[in-house]
Amino acid sequence: MIIVPEREIAGLITREDSFDAVEKVFASMANDAAYNFPVIRESIGHADALYGFKSGFDRAGLNLGLKSGGYWPGNADKGLTNHQSTVFLFDADTGQCRAVVGGNVLTALRTAAASAVSIKHLAPKNSKVLGMIGAGHQSAFQVRAAVEQREFEKIIGWNLHPEYLVNLEAVAREVGLPFEVVELDRLGDESDVIITITSSFDPILMDSQVTGGTHIACMGTDTIGKQEVDAALVARATVFTDEIAQSISLGECQHAVANGRMLETEITQIGSVINGKHVGRSTDEEVTLFDGTGVGLQDLAVAAAVVDLAVAKGVALDVDF
Repeated sequence: MIIVPEREIAGLITREDSFDAVEKVFASMANDAAYNFPVIRESIGHADALYGFKSGFDRAGLNLGLKSGGYWPGNADKGLTNHQSTVFLFDADTGQCRAVVGGNVLTALRTAAASAVSIKHLAPKNSKVLGMIGAGHQSAFQVRAAVEQREFEKIIGWNLHPEYLVNLEAVAREVGLPFEVVELDRLGDESDVIITITSSFDPILMDSQVTGGTHIACMGTDTIGKQEVDAALVARATVFTDEIAQSISLGECQHAVANGRMLETEITQIGSVINGKHVGRSTDEEVTLFDGTGVGLQDLAVAAAVVDLAVAKGVALDVDF
């Protein structure tokens, strides 16, 4: 069995590697060659933590396995990342455990890759302003991945706790773009692409605030009850997702579907756009929305790529198990 420690991940896999792995697995899902198993995500009644499993099987890549982990909100005070996870890969022919891979950096990379895939296929071609809602750990990964998909000229941002926006400003400086702190009305009006990456249980971005042709990537809602945008905005948009079952049960679409504003049949897998089965954005003035719920197959695809890289570079630990 191969072990790839968390400390090795950042030096092994690039954003481009992550993007390619996620784009391919989304396409495989839309072709019915890959499927996710039901998600388990529960409050454990200790440390205010959420813990669960995401798993699946991709017949095209023969990636079988699961990601185990969750969210520990007190970890920041301990010098640890709030999100903690580990990926387990199994041999599809024998069921033996093939690899154990540190999942923290991988989760950040695959989440950012998913929104970047949505920007590539759905955002207005002439997008110039990137709007960021949320300034936590994941936001930096989102910005770095997003700016590789369009020729953005400016980044604007909003956060519930504005003191954390210095983190976004630093990343904007890193990628060579000006940054401005704005109110939500301006962010919704000026942004060509909006990424929401929060842990909110109440809508932040409202329908009336989004004007003109816009692409919204909702990346924070992955649990029953969470919500980042107004259900009316979801219903107005042309909606795409990683997996429809998760979108309507624990993703951003859960609220719009539950209150009858939209139907499950109005949601399209983004893999259908990647495969050319759906046109994606049809007009410049359209509002498109990607409900990025985070599927286990993303984790398996990126983890499998890491294992190959670790073996090739001689940093994998091979143990008898």
